[in-house]
Amino acid sequence: MTGTIVNTAAITAGGVLGCIIQRGLPKRLERALTQMQGLAILIIGFNGVITSMLSADPATGRLTDQGGLLLLVSLVLGVLAGELLRIEDRLNSLGLLVERKLGAKGFAKGFVSASLVFCIGAMAIIGAINDGLRQDSSVLFLKSAIDFVCALVMASALGFGVVFSAVSVLFYQGAVTLLSGLLSPLISQVLLDSICMVGYSIVACIGMNFLFRAKIKTANLLPALLVPILWEVLQRVAACWFN
Repeated sequence: MTGTIVNTAAITAGGVLGCIIQRGLPKRLERALTQMQGLAILIIGFNGVITSMLSADPATGRLTDQGGLLLLVSLVLGVLAGELLRIEDRLNSLGLLVERKLGAKGFAKGFVSASLVFCIGAMAIIGAINDGLRQDSSVLFLKSAIDFVCALVMASALGFGVVFSAVSVLFYQGAVTLLSGLLSPLISQVLLDSICMVGYSIVACIGMNFLFRAKIKTANLLPALLVPILWEVLQRVAACWFN
């Protein structure tokens, strides 16, 4: 759990520092920071999707892509499930409840957006598994440095809710670390790429919300992360059945 604890502390420290900086920022700088933050998150999301989908032939160096149809199906089924379950509305209600208790305006948006950014991605999954199986926290230490900067910038634009996203990271990555012995044999590279492909698409949507003021309910896309897992399970069952 060492890596997750350090990661949680880094997000908390970056978020608190960002909140302190926010108090002295004029509105025009807040808007500029939000736009640049959105651009950065959008690029990170697109880069993650492309990296997960593209592979190079070792012999020819030719690039091939895979998973486009799975991505489409995952996002469509995911948003249908998310809308029916009203995930974003429920998360926002929780955030607004805390917002009223603390008197921290904008808490809900910062909490939900930051939680998604920090919890989705290969580094969160692989880092937590390595931390649990091999007591190797190096990946999460690197993620901590990146998340510190990201939390600082996000909190300077979105406020105190970003700090509380550290709790989401603690529970999410902590759970993966504790369950790593069970999860590691089940997560193939293909499955990890598929999960990251969908996850980074959600991250790109967060970037679009910041940059273009789009109103994509990104939390409602979370069930899309389960579709590649279900597809992998179906493939393994079919392989066992026919063999």
